[in-house]
Amino acid sequence: MSSSGFRNRGGDSPSSREDSSAIASFEGSPHQPSTINLDGLFDQYRCKLPSSPNPRKLAMRVPRQDQQMEPSSAKHKRKPTAAGQSTSPVKKAKRVSSSYAPPTKYAHLINKLTDSLAPNLICVFIGLNPGLRTATTGHAYNHPSNLFWKLLHKSKCTPRLCRAEEDGDMPKLYNLGLTNIVGRPTKDGSELSKAEMDAGVADLEAKVALQRPEAVAIVGKSIWESIWRVRHGTNIKKDQFKYGWQDDTERMGVVKTGESPWPGARLFVATTTSGLAAGMRPHEKEQIWKELGDWVAKRRAERNDEEAAPSS
Repeated sequence: MSSSGFRNRGGDSPSSREDSSAIASFEGSPHQPSTINLDGLFDQYRCKLPSSPNPRKLAMRVPRQDQQMEPSSAKHKRKPTAAGQSTSPVKKAKRVSSSYAPPTKYAHLINKLTDSLAPNLICVFIGLNPGLRTATTGHAYNHPSNLFWKLLHKSKCTPRLCRAEEDGDMPKLYNLGLTNIVGRPTKDGSELSKAEMDAGVADLEAKVALQRPEAVAIVGKSIWESIWRVRHGTNIKKDQFKYGWQDDTERMGVVKTGESPWPGARLFVATTTSGLAAGMRPHEKEQIWKELGDWVAKRRAERNDEEAAPSS
């Protein structure tokens, strides 16, 4: 996608006066796309990636006989049955997660999703990869169970609840961008290998260096783990991981050489928005996203004030 162009969403864009003026203001912005050589940026961040072990299936743990005793909790109480029927408690079947899937599995799909980027944005959100629905519709985070657009609104990153069909207008409407660390679609993240995630880090760094946003938001722990693994040559330890703003030394897209050096974008690690991830409660996710949203809303207000101020 061109750094200065946007996808034409036609009737998908909102019709409110506020959004229309925001688009008009953006299109008249003096910011121009960077003239940085993209090939040079890719060379700067290209590195030898650690090899990934071959995927293997995990054997299902079979409980010992002494572990199969009837639980004492109320939710496992036996239901009254007719004479002659079994009185064993009915256990809910566990969903078996999918494992790695090679690119050939979904090669028949046409991936319609493209990046929504522009120069000098407030924040660029970095997702894992497009899901099957997202790929076929061409709109980011488009599965009904995905919480991305709801968290974006609740955190105040956007002043209203946006639709997935508006993803291409995010740069013009709210100075926000969207991209992914892996381009190929899968059913879920477990169908990706660590090696291909690590391979996407260099391209990600180059995109950020080219567009130069103020900050990037990593949408999910596994993405940050991959970036850390490539940068430091080892897996991130439990006591090293944290959500929220990362150390200033972890900025993304740093440009050290050339005519226009750049210190890089600040880096924020947010929770995943996938509906399949149940590791955190909704209010815990909202609390982490709120820290980012407060900053985004503040920077957007400051930019609006700067544009409204009369030139001296």
